[in-house]
Amino acid sequence: MRGIEEESGEFLGPSRGELRREALAVLELAERLVKLPHARLLQLPLSEDLVGHVMDAQRITAQIAHKRQVGFLAKKLRREDDELLTSLRTALDHDKSESRRENAALHRIEALRDRLIEEGDSALSEIVAEHPHADRQHLRQLARNAKEEKLRNKPPHAYRELFRELRELMNADAEDPSDP
Repeated sequence: MRGIEEESGEFLGPSRGELRREALAVLELAERLVKLPHARLLQLPLSEDLVGHVMDAQRITAQIAHKRQVGFLAKKLRREDDELLTSLRTALDHDKSESRRENAALHRIEALRDRLIEEGDSALSEIVAEHPHADRQHLRQLARNAKEEKLRNKPPHAYRELFRELRELMNADAEDPSDP
């Protein structure tokens, strides 16, 4: 509760606006928790009571009741210490940045696949130069087949297989510490 300092007459404590912003931040945290899968929830530093409240909110499908339950969860979270809230936010932000990195890697692989199909051997030479253990013949054949599928409006089997091969190639290089 706010009080008035006797000497200067200034208010002590956070303003009403600050309290509201903090409450809204906790509500947003509660909404993020409700969207998580059960397995990820169990990895977070939540008490059994809070996990139960999150799971209750996940089970409720009626819009108003769901909103009410998320608000109740936020109320319970506001009663927790700031360290727990900070650690939860940090863990969720880490998940978000990890997801962004994975998406960026998938986009790079897609672009590489499309380039390989369009440019052919010149792009393949660059890939083999970067990844010497790549199977040149197999990649060339998949790229040709994918190009044929596209021209004939056939299902994209080779197109997808080429993506899988490139992803495995990139993942093998990422996991191999001996490569520079």
